[in-house]
Amino acid sequence: MNAFLTVLVIVVVVVLLLLALALKVVKQYEQGVLFRLGRVIGVREPGLRVIVPLIDVMHRVSLRIVTMPIQSQGIITRDNVSVDVSAVAYFRVVDAVKSVVAIENVYSAIDQIAQTTLRKVVGQHTLDQTLSETDKINIVIREILDVTTVDWGIQVTLVELKDIQLPDTMKRAMARQAEAEREKRAKIINAEGESMAAAALGDASDIMMAHPLALQLRNLQSLVEIGVDKNTTVVFPAPLMTTIAELGSFLARESAAAAVPSAAVPSAPVPSAPVHRPVPDHAVRPEHQSATNGTTARR
Repeated sequence: MNAFLTVLVIVVVVVLLLLALALKVVKQYEQGVLFRLGRVIGVREPGLRVIVPLIDVMHRVSLRIVTMPIQSQGIITRDNVSVDVSAVAYFRVVDAVKSVVAIENVYSAIDQIAQTTLRKVVGQHTLDQTLSETDKINIVIREILDVTTVDWGIQVTLVELKDIQLPDTMKRAMARQAEAEREKRAKIINAEGESMAAAALGDASDIMMAHPLALQLRNLQSLVEIGVDKNTTVVFPAPLMTTIAELGSFLARESAAAAVPSAAVPSAPVPSAPVHRPVPDHAVRPEHQSATNGTTARR
């Protein structure tokens, strides 16, 4: 009886082991590649699958997109500039059988081919192209990887340059170049602004010449703007050339007015020496006559 129980327990254990080996669960994002005695007999879809224990071997292959960083590579560009470039690649398995049969370790193979492709493609471009045309470089790298990995059942969906490290001397040179470029654009914009302002001022001056009242309105507007703040200074704007012309006219009028009175007033008479005229005898007074007669008799 004890022997029978022992045999029964052994049989149950063996059956359970065989069931554990025969039953396989394939997840939704996987496919199972089934080998029977070393030969591929098919692909098993997601779900509960039964295989022959000790005869069949099933490899599960993930169909999800894999993110694989490409480590930084020291690259010399076409214009002899040393840079360190790192990238990231995205790929997924589209043929589970090829990914298992065609290559031993698909992840390591893609990592190595991505590094060599990155060095080759970036080395064919100048530094300016590497910095400004990253989209084109990404597309070229992806196309090259796609051509290589299609036999492995792998599809490379995306490759992106992640980081570009430049030497310090090159960073300083690029900073100086960028600063000079910004100064050039600033000067050009300033010159264009001056040209537009000059044209606008010319048009405004033509309008003011055609409408003199516009200048007076502008002066009043200036007074309004000045009078906003509390101050004790009153400014009366006036055109400079008009002021100079009016000042010249005023001085001319003053000079003419000063010259007219001096010409109209006669000069004062000059006193002359007294003229001694003979006095007639009949005009001599009696006292004079008596004095004269006395003098004559006395003689």
